[in-house]
Amino acid sequence: MSSSQSDSSLEFSLEPIPLGGSAVRGKGSRGTQGGVWLDGDVLACRCPDCGAPMSIRLWLMVADCFRCGASVELSEEQEQEALHLLREHEAAQESESREVASAITPTALRKPKPTPAPKKSPPPKPADEAPAVATRPRRVAASEAYRGARAHVHDLYEKGGLTLLLGNMLKDLPAWLVSLVIHLVAMILMGLWMVGDSDDRLEITLSTSVGPQDMEGNLNEFDDLEDPSEFDDPGAVEFSSPVEEVGAAEAILDFEPVEVPFAATSPDGNLFDLGAQAPNPFQPSPAGRMLEGRDPTVRAAMVEQSGGTSETEAAVARGLKFLARHQHANGNWSLDRFHKSSDCDKSCSKPGRLENDVAATAMALLPFLGAGQTHREGEYTSEVLRGLNWLVEQQNEETGDLRGVGQNNTKMYAHGQAAIVLCEAYALTGDPQLRGPAQMALNFIVKAQHSAGGWRYRPGEAGDTSVVGWQLMALKSGQMAYLRVPPKTFELAGRFLDSVHSGEGRYIYHRGSRPTPTMTAEALLCRQYLGAPHDDRLLGSGVDFLVEKHLPDARKPNIYYWYYGTQMMHHYGGEPWDRWNAAMQQALLGQQERQGHSAGSWTPEGQFSSEGGRIYMTALATCILEVYYRHMPLYGEGALERVD
Repeated sequence: MSSSQSDSSLEFSLEPIPLGGSAVRGKGSRGTQGGVWLDGDVLACRCPDCGAPMSIRLWLMVADCFRCGASVELSEEQEQEALHLLREHEAAQESESREVASAITPTALRKPKPTPAPKKSPPPKPADEAPAVATRPRRVAASEAYRGARAHVHDLYEKGGLTLLLGNMLKDLPAWLVSLVIHLVAMILMGLWMVGDSDDRLEITLSTSVGPQDMEGNLNEFDDLEDPSEFDDPGAVEFSSPVEEVGAAEAILDFEPVEVPFAATSPDGNLFDLGAQAPNPFQPSPAGRMLEGRDPTVRAAMVEQSGGTSETEAAVARGLKFLARHQHANGNWSLDRFHKSSDCDKSCSKPGRLENDVAATAMALLPFLGAGQTHREGEYTSEVLRGLNWLVEQQNEETGDLRGVGQNNTKMYAHGQAAIVLCEAYALTGDPQLRGPAQMALNFIVKAQHSAGGWRYRPGEAGDTSVVGWQLMALKSGQMAYLRVPPKTFELAGRFLDSVHSGEGRYIYHRGSRPTPTMTAEALLCRQYLGAPHDDRLLGSGVDFLVEKHLPDARKPNIYYWYYGTQMMHHYGGEPWDRWNAAMQQALLGQQERQGHSAGSWTPEGQFSSEGGRIYMTALATCILEVYYRHMPLYGEGALERVD
C-alpha cells in the first residue's frame, strides 16, 4: 500500500461503512456543522473546516474529510445517532424482507405484482438548523467496537479456533457423512489397538542438562570478536541510489531490492535456506514469544485485558497514518526535514534539530512493527518495505555499523534503534534476507561494548544508562529472533547496571550524577529483561518511587521517560500498572492533533523533545499506546515462558 493510498484510511478501517438507504439527517453535535446522516451507502457528517461531507469510521469514532484532510473525533451523541440510524436501516430492511416473503404465494408466482415506484427520500435538512450539543466523547471497550472480521477474530478468541472451525463444519454436513466419518475413525482406532507390540525396547531419559551453548539465541561466545578498543570509526556511510519499488504493493512483497552479500548469503552466493530454523511469524522464541501479542488474532484480547480502549487503538491508527504520510520517496524519514516529504503540504510545524535519518527511520518503523505491520502483512506493507530497504542500504557491509550520518551523540542511539527494527522485522516474518543484516547489527553492538559493560557515543567508550537501554533492548530483540548473542554480553550489562544503582531501586545516568525518574525507569526495564523476579525488593522500591511521585502528567511532559516507564510498568502489572496506565492515557490522548495535515501527530513538548521534533514525539507516543500488545508480559498470569 503506497503512502498516497494510506492517506485516505485509518488502520484496520479502509472504506466507509456500507449501509444503503436514503440520506437522513441526524442531530447536530460538537465537532461538525450539522449532524450525522446516511448519504447513499455512507455514514456522513459535515467538515468543520471546509464544509464538505466527511465519511465516518464508526468503530474508531472519527470522521475524515477527503477534501481538506481534517480528522474529527465523534462525540457521544454523534455515535449514538449513527447507531440509531443503523438500527432504523436494519429494521427497514427486515420489514421489507417480511413483506416480500409474505407476498410469495403460488398465485403471486403465477402473476407477479408490479414493482411499486421507489419512495422519495425527504431532502436533507440544512446544517444550520441542527442544534449544537456540547458533549464529551465516551470511552468504549475494545470488544464493543469490533465489526465484521474483527467480530470473527473475537469469536476465535472466546470460543477457541478449533472449536469454532469444527462447529461450522459439522453444522453444514449431512447426517450420513457424519456417521461415515465416525465409523471410519472407530475402525482405524480398533486396527491400531490390534497391532502387536514392537520388538524395540522403550528407552527413557532419566535426566539431562542443557548449557548456554545449546540454546537458540545463545549459540556461541563470539570468540572471534575483536577488542572494542581496536574498533575504528568507519565515518560517514555513502548513500546508495534510491530504492525503486517495482509494481504495486501486494499482500506478500518480495525483499529483492535489498542485496546483502556479507551475511545473508552463503559462500556460493545463494540465499540461506533457513527452512525450519527460520522463525515463522509469532513462533516461540528464547525470550518467551515476546512478540506474540502483535498477532492480529490475539491483539484485540490483549487490548481489552491490559487496559486499552477503542480510543487508544484509534490514536495508534491516526499516529501510523501521520507517519506514513511523511515518509520520503527514498523510504527514509527525517527528524529535521520531515515536513519536506512529497506528501506533506508544508503546513506541519516543529521539525527537530537533530540530523540523523537512520535514527528517524528506525523510530518511525518501530510503531508499525509494534502494531504487527510488516513488509509482508498489514495495511502499510509498502511503507515498511521501503523503510527496511533504506536502512539495510545504510549498513556497513564489513562491520554492521548502522549509526548513520549526524551528530556524534546520536549515532549509537541510531544504531541500537535500527538493530531493534531489523531484529523485530526478522522475528515477525522469518524473511531470510533480513537475517544477515540483523545479525551484523548485533555483532557491532557486542564489539562496541566497554569492558565495564556499558555503551555510549562511540564504540568502546565507558557507558551511560540512556545509551545502554537501547543496546540492551536490541540484544534482547535479537535473542527473541533466534539470533546469536553471547551470554557474556548480558552479564557485563548487568554489571554496568550495578555500577549506576544509587540505592533503593533508583538509577543514575553515569557516575557522578544524581538518580532521575527517567534513568530509573530505563534501568528497571533492563533489569526485568535480564531476569529480575517480580518480587525483587529493589524492583519494587523503584516502582513505588515512580508511581508515588512521578506519574505521567501532561503539565510536565517527558515522552522519553513515559516510553520506558510504560513498558516497565506494564510488565510489573497490578495496581502500579493500573495507576500508571490511567495517568498515561490522560496525558497522551488529549494531546494528539486532530485536524489539518498534522492530524495524528503529537507536538513535541518536554525535555529533549524539541531536538527530536514531531517525528520523534509521534513515534514514541504511538509505541506507548501499543504497549498492551507490543510485548507480552514478563510476569503474572499472562506471562509466557522466558529463557534468559
